[in-house]
Amino acid sequence: MFARRSAFAVLFLVTMAGSLWLAVLALTPGGLGILDLAALALFAITLPWMVAGFWNAVIGFIIMRFSADPVAAVLPVAGLIRGDEPVTASTAILLCVRNEAPLRVMRNLEPMLKGICASGYGERFHLYLLSDTSDADLARMEEASFLELIASWRDRIAVSYRRRTVNAGFKAGNIREFCERWGSRHEFAVTLDADSFMPADAIIRLVRIMQLDPRVGILQGLIVGLPSTSLFARVFQFGMRLGMRSYTIGSAWWQSDCGPYWGHNAILRLEPFIKHCQLPLLSGHGEEERHILSHDQIEAAMMRSAGYHVRVLPREDLGWEENPTTLLEFMRRDLRWCQGNMQYWRFLSLPNLKPVSRYQLVLAILMFVGSPAWIGLLGLATIALVRSDPATIIRADAGSALLAWVLVMWFAPKIAGMLDILLAQKERHAFGGVARVIANFIVETGYSIILCPILWIGHTIFFLGLLFNREISWMGQVRDDHAVPLKSALHDLWPQTLVGCLALGLVSLSQPSALPYVFLLAGGPALAIPFAMLTAWPALGGLAARMGIGRLPEETAIPESLVGLALPAITSERRPRLANPV
Repeated sequence: MFARRSAFAVLFLVTMAGSLWLAVLALTPGGLGILDLAALALFAITLPWMVAGFWNAVIGFIIMRFSADPVAAVLPVAGLIRGDEPVTASTAILLCVRNEAPLRVMRNLEPMLKGICASGYGERFHLYLLSDTSDADLARMEEASFLELIASWRDRIAVSYRRRTVNAGFKAGNIREFCERWGSRHEFAVTLDADSFMPADAIIRLVRIMQLDPRVGILQGLIVGLPSTSLFARVFQFGMRLGMRSYTIGSAWWQSDCGPYWGHNAILRLEPFIKHCQLPLLSGHGEEERHILSHDQIEAAMMRSAGYHVRVLPREDLGWEENPTTLLEFMRRDLRWCQGNMQYWRFLSLPNLKPVSRYQLVLAILMFVGSPAWIGLLGLATIALVRSDPATIIRADAGSALLAWVLVMWFAPKIAGMLDILLAQKERHAFGGVARVIANFIVETGYSIILCPILWIGHTIFFLGLLFNREISWMGQVRDDHAVPLKSALHDLWPQTLVGCLALGLVSLSQPSALPYVFLLAGGPALAIPFAMLTAWPALGGLAARMGIGRLPEETAIPESLVGLALPAITSERRPRLANPV
C-alpha cells in the first residue's frame, strides 16, 4: 500500500505541476500581470479534483481491461466468496425516511424482504423503519402503511417501526438513536436511504464478506441509478454509470483499507461503529451546538482511525437509488451536500486520522470550493477579453493544449467507462450497441457542459450566503416525474441566467471570436431556465426512454430483482426480456 500510495502521490503532484506550468506558458504573451496571477491561483484550486479523477480513471481502466477479476484485484476477500457460505450473523437493515411517500418506500422493500425469506436466512435479519417524518399527514399515512407491512411479514422476518418527533442529528442522529436502543442486538447493520433498493442476494453477499474478514468495519457497495423516465435523470445516470466504476476501482487500488462510505447501500460492523464513530457536535465562536449534515465520510475516517478497514465492493449489481428527476430537485440535494462538505474542515485536526482519510476530507472540501474558482475564472476571462485582444492574453498553441488537457481530465472517468464498454461485446449489447453508446456519450458530454457551470454558480451563491449565516435545511425530495413551471425556473435560476448572459453578451460585443471558448463556462448558465424546463418535461422523458437516450443495461435486459418494482422505464410490456443480474 505504501508503494501504491506513493506512486499515486507522485503522479498527482507531477500532474498538478505540469498543468500549472502549461497554464503559465499559455498566459505569457503579455507577461504575468495581476489578472494572470489571480487566474493561476483560481486554476490551482480547480485542479486537485480533476487530477485525482484523471489518475483514478486511468488506473481503474487498466485494472478493468487487464485483470481477470477487477473486483478481487482491489478487494481480495470478495474473490473468496463462493456464494454458499452460511449466514450466521444477526444483521439489522436500517431504512431511514423523512417525509417520504410510504407506498413508494414499501415498493422498494417488498422484493428485498421476499428475497431474504426465500434465501432461508430470514431469522438472521431484522428490518428497522427509522422515521424522522415531520409532516403530520404523511406521518399518519406512514404509520398505517408500515404497521400493515409489519403485520404482513409477521412470522417470516422481523420488522420494527419507530418515528422520532425531533430529528436531532438528522440521518446520523437517526442511526445513532437506533444504535443506542437496539444496536447491541446485532453484529451488522445495512444502511438504506428512502430511495435505495438493494436485492436480497446483494445484502447477503455483503454479510458473507463481513463474516469472512473481521477487519472490515464498513463495506460500501457500488450504487447505480434506477432506470428512470425523466430526461434529466436518464442522462445524469448514464454519465454516472460511465464514470463511477473506473473511478471507484482506480481509487480503491491505492486507498485500499481507507475507502469511501456514502451513507447508504453499505454494511457496518456495529460494535466498533457504536464505540468509535459517534460524531462530535459543531460549535465554536459563541455559536450554538449543531450537527453535521454530511456524516458518512467522517464516520469512515473515524472507523479507519480505530483500526478497522473501510472497503468498497465495486460491483454494479449491489443496489440502486433514485436520482432527482429535475434540475431544481438536484440543486437542492447538491446544496445540502455542499453545506455538509464545508463542515469537514472542522474535523481535519481530529487525532489519529490516517493520511488518506485527511486527503479524502480535503478533496471533498475542494470539490465544492472549486466552484467559485471556476466562476472567478469566468469573470477574469470576461474582464480580460473586454479590455484586450485574445492574442495579447493567451498563446494560441499553449492555450489550446491547456483547454484540451482540462477537458480530458474533466471527462476522464467517463471516457474510461465508454472505452471499457466498447471493448466488451456483452457490455456493448447491454448499453444498446456501439452507435447508441457513442451517441449517448456525446449527449451526456453536452449535458455536463451545460449542467456543471449552473451548479458552480449555485455553490458560489451559497458560499456568499454563508457570510450571512444562511444554511440549507434537510427536506424531502419530489421523486416522481413532474414538469418545472416557468415561474419556478425563473425564481431559482435567474442568477445563473444573468451571469451567463452577461458574460456572453460582453464577449460578443468585444471579442466575438472568443465566444466558443467562453461558452464552455457561460453557455450552461445562460441556458439554465430552458434546460431545467425541457429536461423535466415528462413527455420528453418518455420519448427519450423509447429512443434509448441514456439507456442503462437494466433496460436492455431486466434483472430479476427489479421486475417487482414495475418501473415505467423497464415495464415488461416494453422490455420483455429477462436476465439474471450480471
